[in-house]
Amino acid sequence: MKRFFPGQWIIVTLFATLLAIACAVNPVSGKKELMFFSEQQEIAMGQETDRAIRQQYGIYEDKSLNEYVDRIGQSMVPNSHRPKLKHYFAVLDTPMVNAFAAPGGYIYVTRGILALMNSEAELAAVLGHEMGHVAARHSMAQMSGQLLAQIGLVVGSVVSKDIRKFAGLANLGTQLLFLKFSRSDEYQADSLGIRYARQARYAPGEMLRFFTALENMSAESSSHNIPTFLSTHPMTSDRITKVKEQLSSQDATLDIRREDYLRRLDGLIYGDNPRQGFVENGVFYHPEMAFQFSIPAGWVVQNTPMQVVIGEKEGRAALLLQAETTGQDLDPYLQAKAQGLGQAQLLKTASHAVGRFQARHAWYQVPQEQSEPLAVRLTCIRKDALVYSFIALSAYSTASTFHPVLNNSVDSFQSVSDPKILRRGPERLSLVRPDGRQTLQLLLTKSGVDRSHWKQLSVFNSIGLDAVPEAGKLIKLLK
Repeated sequence: MKRFFPGQWIIVTLFATLLAIACAVNPVSGKKELMFFSEQQEIAMGQETDRAIRQQYGIYEDKSLNEYVDRIGQSMVPNSHRPKLKHYFAVLDTPMVNAFAAPGGYIYVTRGILALMNSEAELAAVLGHEMGHVAARHSMAQMSGQLLAQIGLVVGSVVSKDIRKFAGLANLGTQLLFLKFSRSDEYQADSLGIRYARQARYAPGEMLRFFTALENMSAESSSHNIPTFLSTHPMTSDRITKVKEQLSSQDATLDIRREDYLRRLDGLIYGDNPRQGFVENGVFYHPEMAFQFSIPAGWVVQNTPMQVVIGEKEGRAALLLQAETTGQDLDPYLQAKAQGLGQAQLLKTASHAVGRFQARHAWYQVPQEQSEPLAVRLTCIRKDALVYSFIALSAYSTASTFHPVLNNSVDSFQSVSDPKILRRGPERLSLVRPDGRQTLQLLLTKSGVDRSHWKQLSVFNSIGLDAVPEAGKLIKLLK
């Protein structure tokens, strides 16, 4: 018999009590499970996650498309295992191929995954799958297990741990986005997706076409373009087999609605949207806001609606750019901004202009709890009604190496004057009805589509480049 010391008995008793009260009935299985979070807490987490997602990616600015996706999702909610939970459906403005669910009924599809799909039934199956994760409280169960094991979550970034917190990336919302579900969770979500789609009168077998498109895209893409859906929802042959086993002959009589769906994609932005910023020849340009600045060679760029993060490839230095509309004078604005650095020691200040723009600068040494201090330069630049804030960061010991490079980028900030840059716009999907005599490759050639997009559009259309699309059946090209 193992002997416990007095202090250990307290810990064991508390632990046992915690386990006893931390159980809840799963809405799908009807069985008790370990659960440290109430539904109210789950919804609160979902609200926080939603704010983080909207900052990180932005909602795609097409009201009718968002309303369409919401309508399809809401049609399945009454038949879900949590019909009283308010669900939210939205389209994210990113070419990343992904769909995911945040706690509390927040469900997202990207415009990238919409471009990959070819029917309303596919969309319903994917939304149903994500609803399944919410119904079964998969993310909450994972978090409960991790809390029990005292395992901390870490958010990936192009910068180191100490620098990452200044980038606004180490928050609960983004952590919850990329939880990897277990194989059993994926099987269950697939099964629920089939059930919810079928009950809404959609052919659930279209989930298989979507799986095939994902696998084809992965095979045709370079490693950095592999669909993110596959990393958060791992694909296995068993998973596909299990989906096939759940389909019935009656499912073939249900709605697919291919043409109705494709018409919604006409004009959908394809790939990165240069209006939101792009890198070309070592310079970051933003046509909408009409500014540019140089990028250090070999550094990685993360561009989101919230900010631009430029990271040294080994995470030893970073440059952040944020913009805010304000009429506040630069001096008090910079002081308020500096409060976010914590217990920073001010080293020096300056007020020289950047290009033709009024600017204020301050240099700090910022202590870190478990590592050496950071060297930070904060620069605030006024351009019209906006103040642009650059935060340059590195370890204090490497400041002489990295800050000259960072300073060059900050000091290169200027207006964009090139009309070609200012007019740069995104490529968009277009729809055509083939005559049944030309191959997809010939149609792409005649439409002037750059060869670099051919393989992806082949996957998007679920047809080989040498194949002849069926006459009169809408296919996706670019314009």
